[in-house]
Amino acid sequence: MSAEPLDRRLHAWRDDLADARLKGRVKAAAFAEGRPHRIAVPFCDLRRTPSDDGGVDTQLLMGEAVRVFDRSGGWAWVQAAFDGYVGYLPENVLTPDDGEGDDPPLRVVAPWASLFSGPDIKRPVVGSLPMGARFRSAETVEHAGRRFFATGTGGPFVLAASVGGADAPATDYVSIAETMRGTPYLWGGRTPFGIDCSGIVQLAMMMAGMDAPRDSDMQEAGLGRPLAPDAPLRRGDLVFWKGHVGIMRDGETLLHANAHTMDVASEPLAQAVDRIATLYGQPTSRRRPEGGSPQ
Repeated sequence: MSAEPLDRRLHAWRDDLADARLKGRVKAAAFAEGRPHRIAVPFCDLRRTPSDDGGVDTQLLMGEAVRVFDRSGGWAWVQAAFDGYVGYLPENVLTPDDGEGDDPPLRVVAPWASLFSGPDIKRPVVGSLPMGARFRSAETVEHAGRRFFATGTGGPFVLAASVGGADAPATDYVSIAETMRGTPYLWGGRTPFGIDCSGIVQLAMMMAGMDAPRDSDMQEAGLGRPLAPDAPLRRGDLVFWKGHVGIMRDGETLLHANAHTMDVASEPLAQAVDRIATLYGQPTSRRRPEGGSPQ
C-alpha cells in the first residue's frame, strides 16, 4: 500500500468502495471502474457528503466529464475529469456520455450567456450558462441579423456572440479574470455567478488553455515556478497566503476573490498584505505560471 496517505479530494476512495485504478494503493471492500457521464445542467455543486447541507468544495460546469463510481439515495459519487476532484452531486444533473469521446466543441466565453426560449433576444430568458460551460449544437438559427446556437433539441438558444470554440483559448488569463471584477465571493464557487479565490485562478486559466488544480494549496504546491521573496512581480504572477491566492494585474496590483469585500476586487498588493497579515500572516509564496499572460 502507499506509504503516503492519498489526498481524498483527488482520489475516489472510501472504506467500502474505491476507484479500480487505486488497487494495490488503498484498502477498500470493493473497487469500481467508474462510468463516464457529463454535467447536463448549467452548473452544479460538488459536495463533501451526499446531502443538501454537505459542504461545497467546488462546482462543475455543463459539458464537463465525470466518472460515476456509485449511486445511492439520489446522489452520485463522482470524480471530475478536468481536475480530478472527488465528491457528491445529485444524480439528476448527469447524463451518460454521448460516446463522442471528445469534449463538446462549443464553450461560453462571455461571463454568462442567457438561454432564450427561442432564437430571438425578445423571447423569454429561461436560464443562463456560465463562462466555461460546454455544449454541442445540432442547430444554428439566424434571426434579425443574429446567430443562435441551440443547446438542446429545439432549444433553449444562446447568442453565438457569447460562444467560442473550445479549441481557441484566450491569450491572457488575467484579462479573463478581470472580466469577473465585482463577482460575488462564494466559497467553493467556480462561476461568474459566485466564485472563490482559487476558483477564479482555475477558471481564468482554463479559458486560456492552461491547466490549474482546484484549491489554493494545490496551486501553491505545483502551479508554475516559485519566485524569490524579493523578485519583482509582473502581470499574471500569483501571490499565496495560507488558504488564499491572488492574481497580479501588474507589478503592484492584486486581483482576488476575497471575503473582505465579498467579491472579486482589485487593490494595491501592499494594502492587501497589511490587511491579511492581521488574520493569516504574511504571504507564504509567489509563483509564476507558464504562459497565458503576455507581458
